[in-house]
Parts: sequence; C-alpha cells; structure tokens
Amino acid sequence: MQFLCTASALTGTVPIPASKSHTIRALAIAGMAAGDSVLEAPLVSADTLAARQGIAALGAAVEVRADSWHVSGCNGWPQPARTQIDTGNSGTTMRVLMGLCSLLRDGEIVLTGDEQVQRRPAGPLAAALAELGAHVTALRGNGCPPFRVRGRLRGGRTSLEAATSQYVTSLLLACPLATGDSVIEVTHLNERPYVDMTLAWLADQGIRVEHDDCRLFRIPGRQEYRRFKRRIPADFSSASFFLAAGALPGNNVTCRGLDMTDPQADRAVVEYLQQMGADVNLNEGEIRVRAASLRGVELDLNATPDALPVMAVLGCFAVGCTRLRNVAHARLKETDRIAVMARELRQLGADIEEREDGLVIRESRLRGTAVRGHADHRVVMALALAGLSSSGQTAIDTAEACTVTFPDFAALMRRIGGRLREQPDSAAPTAGCADLPH
Repeated sequence: MQFLCTASALTGTVPIPASKSHTIRALAIAGMAAGDSVLEAPLVSADTLAARQGIAALGAAVEVRADSWHVSGCNGWPQPARTQIDTGNSGTTMRVLMGLCSLLRDGEIVLTGDEQVQRRPAGPLAAALAELGAHVTALRGNGCPPFRVRGRLRGGRTSLEAATSQYVTSLLLACPLATGDSVIEVTHLNERPYVDMTLAWLADQGIRVEHDDCRLFRIPGRQEYRRFKRRIPADFSSASFFLAAGALPGNNVTCRGLDMTDPQADRAVVEYLQQMGADVNLNEGEIRVRAASLRGVELDLNATPDALPVMAVLGCFAVGCTRLRNVAHARLKETDRIAVMARELRQLGADIEEREDGLVIRESRLRGTAVRGHADHRVVMALALAGLSSSGQTAIDTAEACTVTFPDFAALMRRIGGRLREQPDSAAPTAGCADLPH
C-alpha cells in the first residue's frame, strides 16, 4: 500500500492510542503471574497481537473483550502449546520471549519472526541467558533469530553490553522467576528510559531488584508475579508524529491522553520541540503544539532512538542546522534508520548529512516525489509528515507497516485535515508520480 500526501493545514485534537512498550510489558507480567489480570485499553496493533499470541503460546489464557484483555497467567511456569512462536515484526516481543522461554522446565521452543526481525541481533542477550543457565542457540549461527530456547534459568552472574535496552528488559522480566539469584553487569546501556519503565512495572509488582544506576543489577530468584488490573497509558512514540505536526507552518494540534509523569522515553520529544522554539502548552491529559518559527538545535537521542525519523523531518523546517547525535543504535531497528532517513529526505530535497552516530540537517525546501518507506512503521509515518508539509505530491510505499504500532495513523491525520490517501500498490500511479524514481 502507498500513502499519497499533499500539503495540508493540520488543526484539531487527536486521541493517542495506548503504548506498545507498556502493553507488551503488561502482557509478559500477566502471562507469568498467578491469577487473572486485566489490561484495560491495550494497544491493538501487529506488534502487540504478536506478543499476545506469544504469551498464549506459553500457556497463559487470553480472553479479548470490548476494550480489555483478560489474562490468566501460568504462575511462572511456561508450558508451551506449540514448538514454534512467530513474533512477526516485533523485536520487543522476540527479546522478551527469549527471556520467558528460558523459564521452561521441559521441552524447547523456536522463536522466529519476519525478515526484518531475523536481521536484528540478539546475540548478547542469548549469551547472557546461557550464562544464567538457559540454553539458547541461534539456528543460523549469526546471533540473530530464529533462536531455539530451553531452560532452565537458574541465576548466577553475567555481563553484557546493551546496544538495545530490550536485552536488559528481557533479563529483568525473567530473572525474578529463576531458581536462584542473578547478578547482571551492564557495561553499556542505550535507551535507558525503557529500562526505567520495566523497573517501574517490577516495583508495582513488589518484585525486589537492586541496582547501581542501571550498571549492576541484583535480582533475587524464586519471586512471583501477582495479578493486576491496569489501564495502559497512551503512547508518546505514536504521539510524536502529531506533536511534531503541530509545530510545522500553519498547524495547531492537540494530543489527548498523554501523561507527562509516565516514564516513556519519547515524552522527551515535548522538550525537543520546546528547544526548537515550538509553542507548546501542557494541560492535564493534553498537549497542544502550535506552529512557530523553528530553530536548529543539537539533540542527544541516545535515550530516544525512535524519535530520530520525526526529528529529522522537523530539522528540514528549522532555521539553521539541526544535529541528531549519539544514536548509532538507530541503525539496529527495523531498518538502518540513519541511512534510510538520510536517503529518503534527500530524495525530497533535504540538505542532510549522514554521520556514524546520527544526522545533520539544514533548513530545506521539500518537494513531493516518490520515496520508499522500507516497511518501517516509523520511517513511513515520518515521511508522511514530510509529505504533508511539502510542495507537490509525495508517494510512500510499504505504508501498511503503520499497522505495527499505529493502525489508525492515516485516519487520525485525515481527521485533523491531512490530505493523505491510501492506495494499493497495484493501482495505477497517480498523475505526477508515474515516472518518478523509486
């Protein structure tokens, strides 16, 4: 599917869907808990459905109701209903399930995913789980999925470099259920707020974890997760595209449902917009962003790599130079987002320079053309935002990738005035796009 975008004035209020990161953590804990848990207003997307199916495959019972998921947990004893779990495009689900599958008492399970997930490394996590007693094998010998996993996690001591916070989150979720105590040394940690989010869930569960500023974790084993009922918070990562939209010329957008006290990493996007000079108004449960003259800034995105695509687009509309740095791990996402955003924004006319750890963007006049979304949900949505603020028409392929985290993205953009159409890839190209490079 393609998105076809033309310049639009974006004005109005958008309800922000639930957080993918919170939903997957909630599923993992509910699935391993004793008793019945309720997730209210969870995110329903390809990634979270993959996580839900994965938790069910480990022996939890999941009942879907109107606006909630009811999970009957397996009390820390996964008993797989099948020998293979496909996590689709969800790297988070893959890595979280690697930890939970290491709790198996009997049998083994193969974890696989789509083509993108099978290119995403998890070797350091596999090695750490092995040091803690599990048996984890990369079936292609390259440190990437598919993995064969069997237990049993017994605890011990391990050390790892966390190019992605998901390695640490996986260990933090699994180790409290190990048969013994665990000590985890983290020699380098990217995306720390996502670990803080996991720790907040564990604290709410009464799970005991000691740590030295996230460098050394001590986790007693033989703990238990307990049932809970909780509403899933709105997603700042999804909101970032609408918050950024409000800052662009002629726009005025309000995002509803966001909580600035939530530990989500991408709430920092609000601060980034303020640094760039956007008119940001914070109210209880709502954030309004109005157009202003944006200025180039230097941003350290180590904690917020998912914000790189949308901040790269904003940099094109800021006076001067915008530098996005310390985010080399953005190359390890669904795509190499540094290279991809440089390539596609340059196609739209951006003055953009790729660096090893980020991007340098100068104010540019963007012109619509055909660009590639690379089947990466955040790349597709960022390019759509660029297209809605460019002259002419922008065509973005693989737009169906939005279903990974934000199925309602296009509908909500149209709700606030976005001239965004969805067109099957097999349809004849729209006039003006037929001979454009692709």
